[in-house]
Amino acid sequence: MTNKQLPDEYYTLLEDIQAIDFVLVELTLYLDTHPDDRQALQQFNQCAAHSKQLKQVFESKFGMLLQYGGSYADAKWSWGTAPWPWQV
Repeated sequence: MTNKQLPDEYYTLLEDIQAIDFVLVELTLYLDTHPDDRQALQQFNQCAAHSKQLKQVFESKFGMLLQYGGSYADAKWSWGTAPWPWQV
């Protein structure tokens, strides 16, 4: 575990990411049973774009969120150097 002091922005961004990803899970479940709902599909795509943007901002400031190609690596290979989400 890490004892690194993290700025408030770290927690705010992580919470925002978790919230939008929860919305995406719920919309996915809804769209599984209502695939022709264009409004839900539009909302899903907007939320997916917002999630991607939030993750890019987070990663540019605090390092990778995903492994196995889900996130781009920085010049120092920061995977594993930042605290894991369950450690904060």
